[in-house]
Amino acid sequence: MNDLVKMNNEHPVISTFDLFEKMGYKEHRMLKKVISDNQEGFDELGKMQLQLQKSNSNKAGRPVEGFMLNEDHFILLVLLAKNTPESIKLKIRVSKEFKRLKGVVAALVAQRKDPSWQNVRIDGKQVYSQKTDVIQNFVDYATAQGSKSAGRYYVNLAKMENNALFFFEQKYSNLREVMTIKQLMQVSTAYDVIEKALKEGMELGLFYKEIFKLAKERIIAFADIIGVSPILQLTQQGNDK
Repeated sequence: MNDLVKMNNEHPVISTFDLFEKMGYKEHRMLKKVISDNQEGFDELGKMQLQLQKSNSNKAGRPVEGFMLNEDHFILLVLLAKNTPESIKLKIRVSKEFKRLKGVVAALVAQRKDPSWQNVRIDGKQVYSQKTDVIQNFVDYATAQGSKSAGRYYVNLAKMENNALFFFEQKYSNLREVMTIKQLMQVSTAYDVIEKALKEGMELGLFYKEIFKLAKERIIAFADIIGVSPILQLTQQGNDK
């Protein structure tokens, strides 16, 4: 069973789109009306982030507006909405999820104050700076071979690396800021693997697409050795750094 509470910019929130049916409402707009009728009370508990979602009935139509609620918003919503046995179970479930993610946030804050983590993070930034020089050489190499979108390899290589080494249910504005020390060190090693593959491929005069394929194969092989790890599971990992 997937969690309903998600992390948004390191703040636990829950979407009204994930709530309305579970709270006994047939339509999303009916739950939204509970919020709009009590807008002042919700605003006092913090700004609700607007969320847009395509309409199930009309995919080409105007997106439906929903909200991302913090824990206080959710509690107020439960108090105001109709009360059913299902909604009581939902409140207990969601409360546990908020508690778990608040523990994750607390662990992140503590981790970033750790001098060991700070040193590894700084080292990682230096390694990445060196890697970008190699990627730029590869971009120039690919462009010379006829690539029309070689600049995208900065993003494509990072995405390929992240997908091979980690699994996560959501996006993060800065993935490195939520990694453990162990994961940061793994990323630094992965940088070396990619750098070596790009250099070797260019020295051999391989076609740029073959070089990218070579880098991907080596990252996958590296991930097979060290294993794939979850992002933002600090409370479960304990002192695993």
